[in-house]
Amino acid sequence: MKAVPPLDDLPDTSNVREWTYRDITRLPPAEQKEWKAACQEELEALRRRKVFELVDRPKGRKVIKNRWVFDVKSDGRKKARLVAKGFSQVKGVDYDQIFSPVVRFETVRLILALSALENWHITGLDVRNAYLYGKLEEEIYMEQPEGFVAKGQERKVLRLLRALDGLKQAGLAWWRTLNESMKELGFKRLVSDAGLFIFRDKNGLPVIVVVYVDDALFCGPNKALVEKMKAKFMEKWECRDLGEPKEFLRMRIQRSGSTICIDQCAYLEKVLQRCGMQNAKSAPTPLPAGYHPMPNTGTADSTLRSRFQTVIGSLLYIMLGTRPDIAFAVTKLSQFAANPSQEHLNKALYICRYLIGTRSYSLVYNGASGLGISACTDSDWGSDPSTRRSQTGYFLKLAGGVFSWQSRAQKTVAHSSTEAEYMAISDCSRQVVWIRNLMSEIGYQLGPIPIAGDNQGSLFMGSNPVTESRSKHIDIRYHAIREYIENKQIEVYFVDGSNNPADLFTKNLGHVKFTKFRGELGLEFYDSA
Repeated sequence: MKAVPPLDDLPDTSNVREWTYRDITRLPPAEQKEWKAACQEELEALRRRKVFELVDRPKGRKVIKNRWVFDVKSDGRKKARLVAKGFSQVKGVDYDQIFSPVVRFETVRLILALSALENWHITGLDVRNAYLYGKLEEEIYMEQPEGFVAKGQERKVLRLLRALDGLKQAGLAWWRTLNESMKELGFKRLVSDAGLFIFRDKNGLPVIVVVYVDDALFCGPNKALVEKMKAKFMEKWECRDLGEPKEFLRMRIQRSGSTICIDQCAYLEKVLQRCGMQNAKSAPTPLPAGYHPMPNTGTADSTLRSRFQTVIGSLLYIMLGTRPDIAFAVTKLSQFAANPSQEHLNKALYICRYLIGTRSYSLVYNGASGLGISACTDSDWGSDPSTRRSQTGYFLKLAGGVFSWQSRAQKTVAHSSTEAEYMAISDCSRQVVWIRNLMSEIGYQLGPIPIAGDNQGSLFMGSNPVTESRSKHIDIRYHAIREYIENKQIEVYFVDGSNNPADLFTKNLGHVKFTKFRGELGLEFYDSA
Protein backbone atom coordinates (compact mmCIF):
# COMPACT_ATOMS: atom_id res chain seq x y z
CA MET A 1 0.00 0.00 0.00
CA LYS A 2 2.95 2.32 0.62
CA ALA A 3 4.59 1.52 -2.71
CA VAL A 4 5.13 4.39 -5.15
CA PRO A 5 2.85 4.00 -8.21
CA PRO A 6 4.69 2.99 -11.41
CA LEU A 7 5.73 5.96 -13.55
CA ASP A 8 3.60 4.93 -16.51
CA ASP A 9 0.51 5.03 -14.27
CA LEU A 10 0.99 8.66 -13.24
CA PRO A 11 -1.45 11.29 -14.57
CA ASP A 12 -0.36 13.58 -17.41
CA THR A 13 1.41 16.53 -15.75
CA SER A 14 1.19 18.65 -18.92
CA ASN A 15 -2.54 19.18 -18.43
CA VAL A 16 -3.22 19.54 -14.72
CA ARG A 17 -6.56 21.27 -15.32
CA GLU A 18 -7.96 18.02 -16.73
CA TRP A 19 -7.13 16.02 -13.61
CA THR A 20 -9.80 14.55 -11.37
CA TYR A 21 -9.50 13.78 -7.67
CA ARG A 22 -8.75 10.16 -8.58
CA ASP A 23 -5.69 11.33 -10.52
CA ILE A 24 -4.42 12.95 -7.32
CA THR A 25 -4.59 9.59 -5.54
CA ARG A 26 -2.28 8.11 -8.19
CA LEU A 27 0.52 10.57 -7.45
CA PRO A 28 3.51 9.84 -5.16
CA PRO A 29 2.68 10.38 -1.44
CA ALA A 30 4.59 13.69 -1.18
CA GLU A 31 2.72 15.23 -4.13
CA GLN A 32 -0.58 13.79 -2.90
CA LYS A 33 -0.04 15.58 0.38
CA GLU A 34 0.54 18.93 -1.38
CA TRP A 35 -2.58 18.65 -3.55
CA LYS A 36 -4.78 17.44 -0.68
CA ALA A 37 -3.52 20.37 1.39
CA ALA A 38 -4.64 22.66 -1.46
CA CYS A 39 -8.07 20.99 -1.35
CA GLN A 40 -8.25 21.44 2.41
CA GLU A 41 -7.28 25.10 2.05
CA GLU A 42 -10.15 25.58 -0.41
CA LEU A 43 -12.66 23.92 1.93
CA GLU A 44 -11.47 26.02 4.86
CA ALA A 45 -11.98 29.16 2.79
CA LEU A 46 -15.51 28.00 1.97
CA ARG A 47 -16.30 27.31 5.63
CA ARG A 48 -14.81 30.63 6.71
CA ARG A 49 -17.06 32.46 4.27
CA LYS A 50 -20.06 30.37 5.35
CA VAL A 51 -20.67 29.29 1.77
CA PHE A 52 -22.60 26.17 2.77
CA GLU A 53 -24.10 24.28 5.64
CA LEU A 54 -24.40 20.50 6.09
CA VAL A 55 -28.08 19.50 6.11
CA ASP A 56 -30.25 16.41 5.63
CA ARG A 57 -30.99 15.58 2.03
CA PRO A 58 -34.41 17.16 1.22
CA LYS A 59 -37.07 14.98 -0.31
CA GLY A 60 -38.07 15.74 -3.88
CA ARG A 61 -35.22 18.22 -4.44
CA LYS A 62 -32.55 17.71 -7.07
CA VAL A 63 -29.01 17.74 -5.69
CA ILE A 64 -26.31 18.99 -8.07
CA LYS A 65 -22.87 17.39 -8.28
CA ASN A 66 -19.43 18.95 -8.08
CA ARG A 67 -15.83 18.25 -8.98
CA TRP A 68 -12.33 19.39 -8.08
CA VAL A 69 -10.44 21.57 -10.55
CA PHE A 70 -6.67 21.73 -10.17
CA ASP A 71 -4.16 24.22 -11.51
CA VAL A 72 -0.55 25.32 -11.08
CA LYS A 73 -0.26 29.11 -10.99
CA SER A 74 2.49 31.05 -12.77
CA ASP A 75 4.35 31.42 -9.46
CA GLY A 76 4.30 27.63 -8.87
CA ARG A 77 1.47 27.57 -6.32
CA LYS A 78 -0.77 24.50 -6.38
CA LYS A 79 -4.41 25.52 -6.49
CA ALA A 80 -7.50 23.38 -5.95
CA ARG A 81 -10.99 24.73 -6.48
CA LEU A 82 -14.34 23.11 -5.75
CA VAL A 83 -16.61 23.68 -8.74
CA ALA A 84 -20.32 22.98 -8.95
CA LYS A 85 -21.57 21.17 -12.03
CA GLY A 86 -23.87 23.98 -13.07
CA PHE A 87 -24.98 22.21 -16.24
CA SER A 88 -27.29 20.07 -14.06
CA GLN A 89 -29.15 23.15 -12.75
CA VAL A 90 -32.76 23.61 -13.83
CA LYS A 91 -33.78 27.03 -15.18
CA GLY A 92 -36.59 28.62 -13.19
CA VAL A 93 -35.83 26.39 -10.19
CA ASP A 94 -32.09 26.73 -9.52
CA TYR A 95 -31.45 29.97 -11.38
CA ASP A 96 -33.04 32.75 -13.42
CA GLN A 97 -30.74 35.46 -14.80
CA ILE A 98 -27.10 34.57 -15.44
CA PHE A 99 -25.60 37.46 -17.47
CA SER A 100 -22.63 39.17 -15.85
CA PRO A 101 -20.64 42.03 -17.48
CA VAL A 102 -16.84 41.93 -17.76
CA VAL A 103 -14.40 44.53 -19.06
CA ARG A 104 -13.59 44.35 -22.77
CA PHE A 105 -10.09 43.43 -23.98
CA GLU A 106 -9.84 46.65 -25.98
CA THR A 107 -10.71 48.70 -22.89
CA VAL A 108 -7.88 47.05 -20.94
CA ARG A 109 -5.42 47.87 -23.72
CA LEU A 110 -6.76 51.44 -23.94
CA ILE A 111 -6.16 52.01 -20.22
CA LEU A 112 -2.64 50.54 -20.46
CA ALA A 113 -1.84 52.76 -23.46
CA LEU A 114 -3.27 55.77 -21.63
CA SER A 115 -1.19 54.92 -18.56
CA ALA A 116 1.95 54.85 -20.70
CA LEU A 117 1.05 58.16 -22.34
CA GLU A 118 0.15 59.93 -19.07
CA ASN A 119 2.73 58.11 -16.92
CA TRP A 120 0.07 56.79 -14.54
CA HIS A 121 0.81 54.58 -11.59
CA ILE A 122 -0.59 51.04 -12.00
CA THR A 123 -1.03 48.42 -9.30
CA GLY A 124 -2.98 45.16 -9.25
CA LEU A 125 -4.72 42.67 -7.01
CA ASP A 126 -6.95 39.65 -7.21
CA VAL A 127 -9.85 38.84 -4.93
CA ARG A 128 -9.50 35.45 -3.27
CA ASN A 129 -12.49 33.20 -3.97
CA ALA A 130 -14.46 36.14 -5.34
CA TYR A 131 -17.60 34.18 -6.18
CA LEU A 132 -17.98 33.20 -2.54
CA TYR A 133 -19.03 36.76 -1.69
CA GLY A 134 -22.12 36.59 -3.87
CA LYS A 135 -25.29 35.79 -1.90
CA LEU A 136 -27.70 33.29 -3.44
CA GLU A 137 -31.38 34.03 -3.67
CA GLU A 138 -32.27 30.47 -4.74
CA GLU A 139 -32.38 27.30 -2.63
CA ILE A 140 -29.63 25.00 -4.00
CA TYR A 141 -28.31 21.71 -2.64
CA MET A 142 -25.01 20.05 -3.59
CA GLU A 143 -23.29 16.74 -2.85
CA GLN A 144 -20.31 16.64 -0.48
CA PRO A 145 -16.95 16.95 -2.31
CA GLU A 146 -15.08 13.79 -3.33
CA GLY A 147 -12.42 12.77 -0.84
CA PHE A 148 -13.83 14.99 1.93
CA VAL A 149 -17.16 13.43 2.89
CA ALA A 150 -17.95 13.96 6.59
CA LYS A 151 -17.60 10.68 8.53
CA GLY A 152 -20.87 9.38 9.85
CA GLN A 153 -22.81 11.95 7.81
CA GLU A 154 -22.37 10.47 4.37
CA ARG A 155 -26.06 10.85 3.47
CA LYS A 156 -26.14 14.58 4.19
CA VAL A 157 -25.74 17.27 1.51
CA LEU A 158 -24.53 20.85 1.37
CA ARG A 159 -27.03 23.70 1.20
CA LEU A 160 -25.35 26.55 -0.69
CA LEU A 161 -25.78 29.95 0.94
CA ARG A 162 -23.35 31.79 -1.32
CA ALA A 163 -22.29 31.43 -4.93
CA LEU A 164 -19.77 28.78 -5.89
CA ASP A 165 -17.66 28.46 -9.04
CA GLY A 166 -19.60 26.60 -11.70
CA LEU A 167 -23.05 27.79 -10.70
CA LYS A 168 -24.77 29.51 -13.59
CA GLN A 169 -25.63 32.59 -11.51
CA ALA A 170 -22.27 32.78 -9.68
CA GLY A 171 -20.82 35.53 -11.89
CA LEU A 172 -23.93 37.68 -11.59
CA ALA A 173 -24.14 37.24 -7.81
CA TRP A 174 -20.51 38.36 -7.41
CA TRP A 175 -21.00 41.26 -9.83
CA ARG A 176 -23.98 42.63 -7.90
CA THR A 177 -22.03 42.43 -4.64
CA LEU A 178 -18.96 44.09 -6.18
CA ASN A 179 -21.00 46.85 -7.78
CA GLU A 180 -22.62 47.76 -4.45
CA SER A 181 -19.28 47.79 -2.64
CA MET A 182 -17.71 50.06 -5.27
CA LYS A 183 -20.57 52.54 -4.76
CA GLU A 184 -19.87 52.50 -1.02
CA LEU A 185 -16.22 53.34 -1.72
CA GLY A 186 -17.25 56.32 -3.86
CA PHE A 187 -16.60 54.80 -7.27
CA LYS A 188 -18.90 55.32 -10.24
CA ARG A 189 -19.41 52.63 -12.87
CA LEU A 190 -18.86 53.80 -16.45
CA VAL A 191 -21.75 53.53 -18.88
CA SER A 192 -19.45 52.85 -21.85
CA ASP A 193 -17.91 49.78 -20.22
CA ALA A 194 -19.38 48.19 -17.10
CA GLY A 195 -15.96 46.76 -16.18
CA LEU A 196 -14.53 50.22 -15.49
CA PHE A 197 -15.03 52.22 -12.30
CA ILE A 198 -13.80 55.75 -11.61
CA PHE A 199 -13.27 57.70 -8.38
CA ARG A 200 -12.43 61.39 -8.10
CA ASP A 201 -11.14 63.12 -5.00
CA LYS A 202 -12.04 66.70 -4.02
CA ASN A 203 -9.30 68.01 -6.33
CA GLY A 204 -10.66 66.06 -9.30
CA LEU A 205 -7.79 63.55 -9.42
CA PRO A 206 -9.06 60.24 -10.84
CA VAL A 207 -8.51 56.64 -9.83
CA ILE A 208 -9.61 54.14 -12.47
CA VAL A 209 -10.28 50.51 -11.63
CA VAL A 210 -10.35 47.84 -14.35
CA VAL A 211 -12.22 44.74 -13.15
CA TYR A 212 -12.40 41.37 -14.85
CA VAL A 213 -14.27 39.01 -12.48
CA ASP A 214 -11.76 38.70 -9.59
CA ASP A 215 -8.77 40.49 -11.15
CA ALA A 216 -8.42 44.26 -10.83
CA LEU A 217 -6.02 46.99 -11.90
CA PHE A 218 -5.94 50.32 -10.05
CA CYS A 219 -4.38 53.21 -11.95
CA GLY A 220 -4.20 56.99 -11.85
CA PRO A 221 -1.85 59.98 -11.94
CA ASN A 222 -1.41 60.21 -8.14
CA LYS A 223 0.33 57.17 -6.66
CA ALA A 224 -0.66 57.94 -3.05
CA LEU A 225 -4.35 58.26 -3.97
CA VAL A 226 -4.29 55.06 -6.04
CA GLU A 227 -2.71 53.10 -3.19
CA LYS A 228 -5.16 54.61 -0.70
CA MET A 229 -8.22 53.52 -2.69
CA LYS A 230 -6.70 50.11 -3.28
CA ALA A 231 -6.17 49.69 0.46
CA LYS A 232 -9.81 50.60 1.11
CA PHE A 233 -10.88 47.99 -1.44
CA MET A 234 -8.69 45.35 0.22
CA GLU A 235 -10.31 46.10 3.58
CA LYS A 236 -13.66 44.94 2.19
CA TRP A 237 -12.41 41.79 0.48
CA GLU A 238 -9.75 39.18 1.12
CA CYS A 239 -7.26 39.96 -1.66
CA ARG A 240 -3.80 39.08 -2.86
CA ASP A 241 -1.77 42.24 -3.43
CA LEU A 242 0.08 41.90 -6.75
CA GLY A 243 1.88 45.25 -6.57
CA GLU A 244 3.06 46.36 -10.01
CA PRO A 245 1.12 44.02 -12.29
CA LYS A 246 3.11 41.46 -14.24
CA GLU A 247 0.11 39.71 -15.77
CA PHE A 248 -3.54 40.40 -16.51
CA LEU A 249 -5.94 38.11 -18.38
CA ARG A 250 -2.97 35.88 -19.27
CA MET A 251 -1.25 38.87 -20.87
CA ARG A 252 2.23 39.57 -19.55
CA ILE A 253 2.76 43.25 -18.73
CA GLN A 254 6.26 44.75 -18.82
CA ARG A 255 6.92 48.36 -17.97
CA SER A 256 10.07 50.37 -18.49
CA GLY A 257 9.69 54.07 -17.79
CA SER A 258 7.01 55.43 -20.10
CA THR A 259 6.86 52.25 -22.20
CA ILE A 260 4.37 49.46 -21.51
CA CYS A 261 4.57 46.19 -23.41
CA ILE A 262 2.02 43.37 -23.38
CA ASP A 263 2.34 39.87 -24.81
CA GLN A 264 1.06 36.31 -24.47
CA CYS A 265 4.36 34.51 -24.98
CA ALA A 266 3.78 31.98 -22.19
CA TYR A 267 0.27 31.15 -23.42
CA LEU A 268 1.56 30.92 -27.00
CA GLU A 269 4.12 28.32 -25.95
CA LYS A 270 1.34 26.23 -24.40
CA VAL A 271 -0.72 26.52 -27.59
CA LEU A 272 2.19 25.44 -29.78
CA GLN A 273 2.84 22.48 -27.48
CA ARG A 274 -0.87 21.55 -27.47
CA CYS A 275 -0.89 21.61 -31.28
CA GLY A 276 2.39 19.70 -31.53
CA MET A 277 4.00 22.59 -33.43
CA GLN A 278 6.71 23.73 -31.00
CA ASN A 279 9.53 22.49 -33.27
CA ALA A 280 7.95 23.26 -36.64
CA LYS A 281 9.62 25.43 -39.27
CA SER A 282 8.56 29.08 -39.15
CA ALA A 283 6.56 30.84 -41.90
CA PRO A 284 6.96 34.48 -43.01
CA THR A 285 3.24 35.37 -42.98
CA PRO A 286 0.13 34.01 -41.18
CA LEU A 287 -1.24 32.56 -44.47
CA PRO A 288 0.18 32.35 -48.01
CA ALA A 289 -0.34 35.48 -50.13
CA GLY A 290 -3.63 35.44 -52.03
CA TYR A 291 -4.96 32.31 -50.30
CA HIS A 292 -8.78 32.04 -50.15
CA PRO A 293 -10.25 29.16 -48.08
CA MET A 294 -13.24 27.40 -49.59
CA PRO A 295 -16.13 25.63 -47.76
CA ASN A 296 -15.86 21.89 -47.23
CA THR A 297 -18.51 20.14 -49.32
CA GLY A 298 -17.86 16.74 -47.74
CA THR A 299 -19.25 15.18 -44.58
CA ALA A 300 -18.05 16.57 -41.26
CA ASP A 301 -15.30 14.53 -39.60
CA SER A 302 -15.80 14.72 -35.82
CA THR A 303 -12.14 14.05 -34.98
CA LEU A 304 -10.87 16.58 -37.51
CA ARG A 305 -13.47 19.13 -36.41
CA SER A 306 -12.50 18.74 -32.76
CA ARG A 307 -8.82 19.29 -33.49
CA PHE A 308 -9.49 22.24 -35.79
CA GLN A 309 -11.72 23.92 -33.22
CA THR A 310 -9.07 23.40 -30.53
CA VAL A 311 -6.39 25.03 -32.67
CA ILE A 312 -8.50 27.89 -34.00
CA GLY A 313 -10.04 28.57 -30.56
CA SER A 314 -6.57 28.92 -29.01
CA LEU A 315 -5.45 31.19 -31.85
CA LEU A 316 -8.58 33.34 -31.42
CA TYR A 317 -7.63 34.07 -27.80
CA ILE A 318 -4.12 35.10 -28.86
CA MET A 319 -5.54 37.27 -31.65
CA LEU A 320 -8.04 38.96 -29.33
CA GLY A 321 -5.35 39.61 -26.74
CA THR A 322 -2.13 40.90 -28.26
CA ARG A 323 -1.66 39.76 -31.86
CA PRO A 324 -3.58 41.90 -34.39
CA ASP A 325 -1.26 40.67 -37.15
CA ILE A 326 -3.08 37.32 -37.30
CA ALA A 327 -6.59 38.83 -37.11
CA PHE A 328 -7.53 38.29 -40.76
CA ALA A 329 -6.11 34.78 -40.99
CA VAL A 330 -7.76 33.53 -37.78
CA THR A 331 -11.19 35.12 -38.32
CA LYS A 332 -11.27 33.89 -41.93
CA LEU A 333 -10.53 30.29 -40.99
CA SER A 334 -12.89 30.37 -38.00
CA GLN A 335 -15.78 30.72 -40.45
CA PHE A 336 -15.31 27.04 -41.30
CA ALA A 337 -15.27 25.67 -37.75
CA ALA A 338 -18.58 23.80 -38.19
CA ASN A 339 -17.29 21.62 -41.03
CA PRO A 340 -13.54 22.03 -41.58
CA SER A 341 -11.51 20.14 -44.14
CA GLN A 342 -7.95 18.84 -43.83
CA GLU A 343 -6.90 21.88 -45.86
CA HIS A 344 -8.42 24.20 -43.25
CA LEU A 345 -6.57 22.40 -40.44
CA ASN A 346 -3.30 22.58 -42.36
CA LYS A 347 -3.71 26.33 -42.79
CA ALA A 348 -4.56 26.77 -39.08
CA LEU A 349 -1.29 25.03 -38.29
CA TYR A 350 0.38 27.29 -40.85
CA ILE A 351 -0.61 30.23 -38.60
CA CYS A 352 1.15 28.43 -35.76
CA ARG A 353 4.26 28.26 -37.93
CA TYR A 354 4.11 32.04 -38.39
CA LEU A 355 3.76 32.52 -34.62
CA ILE A 356 6.82 30.35 -34.03
CA GLY A 357 8.94 32.89 -35.87
CA THR A 358 7.37 35.83 -34.02
CA ARG A 359 6.84 34.23 -30.60
CA SER A 360 8.62 37.04 -28.73
CA TYR A 361 6.66 39.91 -30.27
CA SER A 362 4.88 42.35 -27.98
CA LEU A 363 2.40 45.18 -28.37
CA VAL A 364 4.32 48.28 -27.35
CA TYR A 365 2.75 51.50 -26.05
CA ASN A 366 5.36 54.24 -26.02
CA GLY A 367 4.28 57.13 -23.84
CA ALA A 368 7.24 59.24 -25.00
CA SER A 369 5.82 59.23 -28.52
CA GLY A 370 3.04 61.60 -27.44
CA LEU A 371 0.77 60.14 -30.13
CA GLY A 372 -2.98 60.45 -29.54
CA ILE A 373 -5.87 58.35 -30.87
CA SER A 374 -6.09 57.72 -34.60
CA ALA A 375 -7.82 55.13 -36.74
CA CYS A 376 -7.31 53.47 -40.09
CA THR A 377 -9.77 51.44 -42.16
CA ASP A 378 -9.91 49.42 -45.36
CA SER A 379 -12.03 46.84 -47.16
CA ASP A 380 -11.51 44.20 -49.84
CA TRP A 381 -14.45 44.27 -52.25
CA GLY A 382 -16.16 40.94 -52.98
CA SER A 383 -13.17 39.01 -51.66
CA ASP A 384 -15.07 35.92 -50.47
CA PRO A 385 -15.31 33.65 -53.57
CA SER A 386 -18.28 31.68 -52.21
CA THR A 387 -20.52 34.49 -50.85
CA ARG A 388 -19.01 37.51 -52.70
CA ARG A 389 -19.12 39.51 -49.48
CA SER A 390 -16.44 42.06 -48.79
CA GLN A 391 -14.05 42.13 -45.85
CA THR A 392 -13.94 44.99 -43.34
CA GLY A 393 -10.75 45.78 -41.47
CA TYR A 394 -9.81 48.64 -39.16
CA PHE A 395 -7.70 49.48 -36.12
CA LEU A 396 -7.29 52.26 -33.54
CA LYS A 397 -3.93 53.41 -32.16
CA LEU A 398 -2.81 55.25 -29.05
CA ALA A 399 0.75 55.91 -27.87
CA GLY A 400 2.06 54.33 -31.07
CA GLY A 401 0.40 50.92 -30.56
CA VAL A 402 -2.95 49.48 -31.62
CA PHE A 403 -5.46 48.88 -28.84
CA SER A 404 -8.56 47.99 -30.88
CA TRP A 405 -8.89 46.10 -34.16
CA GLN A 406 -11.47 44.30 -36.25
CA SER A 407 -11.42 41.99 -39.25
CA ARG A 408 -14.71 40.45 -40.36
CA ALA A 409 -16.96 39.76 -43.33
CA GLN A 410 -19.54 42.44 -44.09
CA LYS A 411 -23.20 41.74 -43.39
CA THR A 412 -24.42 42.31 -46.96
CA VAL A 413 -23.03 42.13 -50.48
CA ALA A 414 -21.58 45.47 -51.63
CA HIS A 415 -22.36 46.60 -55.19
CA SER A 416 -19.08 48.47 -55.61
CA SER A 417 -15.71 48.99 -54.00
CA THR A 418 -16.86 52.44 -52.90
CA GLU A 419 -19.86 50.96 -51.11
CA ALA A 420 -17.67 48.32 -49.42
CA GLU A 421 -15.23 51.02 -48.25
CA TYR A 422 -18.14 53.18 -47.06
CA MET A 423 -19.52 50.37 -44.91
CA ALA A 424 -16.04 49.69 -43.50
CA ILE A 425 -15.35 53.31 -42.58
CA SER A 426 -18.84 53.59 -41.06
CA ASP A 427 -18.21 50.55 -38.84
CA CYS A 428 -14.90 52.06 -37.78
CA SER A 429 -16.55 55.39 -37.00
CA ARG A 430 -18.98 53.73 -34.56
CA GLN A 431 -16.05 52.19 -32.69
CA VAL A 432 -14.31 55.56 -32.59
CA VAL A 433 -17.42 57.28 -31.20
CA TRP A 434 -17.65 54.63 -28.48
CA ILE A 435 -14.01 55.30 -27.56
CA ARG A 436 -14.72 59.07 -27.45
CA ASN A 437 -17.64 58.45 -25.09
CA LEU A 438 -15.50 56.26 -22.84
CA MET A 439 -12.70 58.82 -22.76
CA SER A 440 -15.24 61.55 -21.99
CA GLU A 441 -16.46 59.59 -18.96
CA ILE A 442 -12.86 59.27 -17.77
CA GLY A 443 -12.44 63.04 -18.11
CA TYR A 444 -10.86 63.62 -21.53
CA GLN A 445 -12.68 65.96 -23.94
CA LEU A 446 -11.30 65.04 -27.34
CA GLY A 447 -11.49 66.85 -30.63
CA PRO A 448 -12.40 65.08 -33.87
CA ILE A 449 -10.59 61.73 -34.08
CA PRO A 450 -8.96 61.18 -37.49
CA ILE A 451 -9.89 58.10 -39.56
CA ALA A 452 -7.83 57.25 -42.63
CA GLY A 453 -9.30 55.55 -45.69
CA ASP A 454 -7.97 54.84 -49.18
CA ASN A 455 -11.15 55.35 -51.23
CA GLN A 456 -12.03 58.89 -52.28
CA GLY A 457 -15.61 57.97 -53.15
CA SER A 458 -16.42 56.62 -49.69
CA LEU A 459 -14.86 59.67 -48.02
CA PHE A 460 -16.95 61.95 -50.24
CA MET A 461 -20.15 60.03 -49.41
CA GLY A 462 -19.44 60.37 -45.70
CA SER A 463 -18.62 64.06 -45.84
CA ASN A 464 -21.44 65.05 -48.22
CA PRO A 465 -25.01 63.88 -47.48
CA VAL A 466 -26.05 63.41 -51.09
CA THR A 467 -28.33 60.71 -52.48
CA GLU A 468 -27.22 59.16 -55.75
CA SER A 469 -28.61 56.32 -57.81
CA ARG A 470 -25.56 54.19 -57.02
CA SER A 471 -25.77 54.66 -53.24
CA LYS A 472 -29.45 55.19 -52.43
CA HIS A 473 -29.92 51.52 -51.46
CA ILE A 474 -27.24 51.53 -48.72
CA ASP A 475 -28.62 50.64 -45.30
CA ILE A 476 -29.47 53.76 -43.30
CA ARG A 477 -27.37 52.66 -40.32
CA TYR A 478 -24.18 53.19 -42.33
CA HIS A 479 -25.10 56.84 -42.88
CA ALA A 480 -24.50 57.56 -39.18
CA ILE A 481 -20.97 58.52 -40.18
CA ARG A 482 -22.36 61.71 -41.75
CA GLU A 483 -23.73 62.82 -38.39
CA TYR A 484 -20.46 61.97 -36.62
CA ILE A 485 -18.54 64.12 -39.10
CA GLU A 486 -21.05 66.97 -38.85
CA ASN A 487 -20.84 66.90 -35.03
CA LYS A 488 -17.03 66.94 -35.27
CA GLN A 489 -16.70 63.64 -33.45
CA ILE A 490 -14.56 62.25 -36.26
CA GLU A 491 -12.80 63.51 -39.36
CA VAL A 492 -11.85 61.47 -42.40
CA TYR A 493 -8.83 61.86 -44.63
CA PHE A 494 -7.30 60.04 -47.58
CA VAL A 495 -4.28 57.76 -47.50
CA ASP A 496 -2.84 56.03 -50.53
CA GLY A 497 -3.76 52.36 -50.74
CA SER A 498 -0.12 51.27 -50.94
CA ASN A 499 0.48 52.96 -47.58
CA ASN A 500 -2.70 51.88 -45.80
CA PRO A 501 -1.74 49.48 -42.96
CA ALA A 502 -5.40 48.43 -42.49
CA ASP A 503 -4.91 46.42 -45.72
CA LEU A 504 -3.35 43.80 -43.43
CA PHE A 505 -6.80 43.16 -41.91
CA THR A 506 -8.58 42.49 -45.22
CA LYS A 507 -6.46 40.02 -47.20
CA ASN A 508 -3.44 37.72 -47.14
CA LEU A 509 -0.50 39.90 -48.13
CA GLY A 510 2.94 39.02 -49.42
CA HIS A 511 5.90 39.01 -47.06
CA VAL A 512 7.28 42.46 -47.98
CA LYS A 513 3.99 44.35 -47.69
CA PHE A 514 2.90 42.38 -44.64
CA THR A 515 6.14 43.15 -42.78
CA LYS A 516 5.87 46.83 -43.68
CA PHE A 517 2.31 47.18 -42.31
CA ARG A 518 2.94 45.01 -39.26
CA GLY A 519 5.61 47.46 -38.16
CA GLU A 520 2.98 50.22 -38.03
CA LEU A 521 0.83 48.35 -35.51
CA GLY A 522 3.25 48.77 -32.62
CA LEU A 523 4.29 45.10 -32.66
CA GLU A 524 7.95 44.81 -31.79
CA PHE A 525 10.46 42.22 -30.69
CA TYR A 526 10.56 43.03 -26.98
CA ASP A 527 11.50 40.32 -24.53
CA SER A 528 13.27 41.35 -21.35
CA ALA A 529 12.61 38.04 -19.57
